[in-house]
Amino acid sequence: MSNWREEYYTALGVRDEREKANESLYDAYTRLADRTSKLETANSLPPTPTIPNPPQSPSTATPKKLGRRDTPPIQPPSVPDALAAARKDLAEAQRSRTELLVRLKRTTEDLENAKKKATVDNKKILDLSVERTQLQQRLRDRDEELRGKAKLLDDVQDELVSLNLQFNMSEDRAKKLEKENKELIDRWMARMGLEAEAMNKASKFS
Repeated sequence: MSNWREEYYTALGVRDEREKANESLYDAYTRLADRTSKLETANSLPPTPTIPNPPQSPSTATPKKLGRRDTPPIQPPSVPDALAAARKDLAEAQRSRTELLVRLKRTTEDLENAKKKATVDNKKILDLSVERTQLQQRLRDRDEELRGKAKLLDDVQDELVSLNLQFNMSEDRAKKLEKENKELIDRWMARMGLEAEAMNKASKFS
């Protein structure tokens, strides 16, 4: 008996879980690559030249409005900040990778243990199936033996009944013959007695 389907589905589940867990690692590497690309682009751009403002005469100079300030230009992130962010993303990706390796090792061990247990269970199931088949065959043989012995017992009982009936009939016939024989003997004795008496009487008159 094989559980290859269960093992196949288990392996697919482990693969999907590993791929989902690796998404954070992929995202971290993607962010790191984006930051590195932006940093390289910022460093490769030439510095913007500063154009001095022409001097203005007092008569043509435009007075500044009170309460208004010039908006400072947006500065790109400095190189140290970008490197620090990149190192942070790299450390986070490395930590996530370490966690994934630990989980992968634990999942692999669980899968191997499950396979070993499944192998042991399959062998046990096979042994029990063989034993059950043997017991079923022995039970059928025992049932057949019991039916044969029950039939033999019935035959013996029928034979005993027949023998008892024959014995009773023979006994009745023997008693009847004995009675008839006794009656014959009695009649013969009576006849002999009469004849003897008659002979005695005849001898007296002679």
